[in-house]
Amino acid sequence: MIRHICMFTLKEENKEQTIAAFFERAQKLREIDVIKKFEVVRNAEKTPASNYDVALIFDFDTVEALEQYQKSPQHVAFGEFVSSVRIDRACIDYEI
Repeated sequence: MIRHICMFTLKEENKEQTIAAFFERAQKLREIDVIKKFEVVRNAEKTPASNYDVALIFDFDTVEALEQYQKSPQHVAFGEFVSSVRIDRACIDYEI
């Protein structure tokens, strides 16, 4: 099984609205049936401001399933949105 974690620091302008839009748009990724575990999270209040703002934590059966997810129209559209509102991104894919 592969765990995919992708974290984002968002632009300061309208950050709360952007986080709400991030969560709303991320829900469309649930349509991708190769995702075995689906979690969208935001940084907790009162934690360091240097932390990332939001993250996706998804599990896939195989690396090939992860690749299928990354090529899906839902992911491509979500990626375009995130690219327009993020400052930074960090990602890791590892076996569990």
